[in-house]
Amino acid sequence: MNAFRLLMVVFIVGVLAYTGIVISNHGWNLLPIFFGDIAAMTWPGQFNFDFMCFLILSGLWLTWRHNFSAAGFSLGILGLFGGIMFLAPYLLIMSFRVNGDIKTLFMGKGRWID
Repeated sequence: MNAFRLLMVVFIVGVLAYTGIVISNHGWNLLPIFFGDIAAMTWPGQFNFDFMCFLILSGLWLTWRHNFSAAGFSLGILGLFGGIMFLAPYLLIMSFRVNGDIKTLFMGKGRWID
């Protein structure tokens, strides 16, 4: 679990630093570039489409993990739009809240039979 937590910290620091550099060099204008690459049917567009599918899956997983509650839908939207900058801190915090229990971390409470 400590290795997982360290990986989440590396993701948080790495993506925040990288994003800061990109914003300082290119501004906040992500969406036209992101969807423009998809519309152009290029390799960057293929990557963006693949990434968007992962973001949707992340949002659905967060919503499911919280039993499709109002909080779950809110977390799902944050996962969809926040990507790893939301998901890594979420998983890091939740790993402590569930005392390192990997089943509970990824499935929520009471979703399996031992």
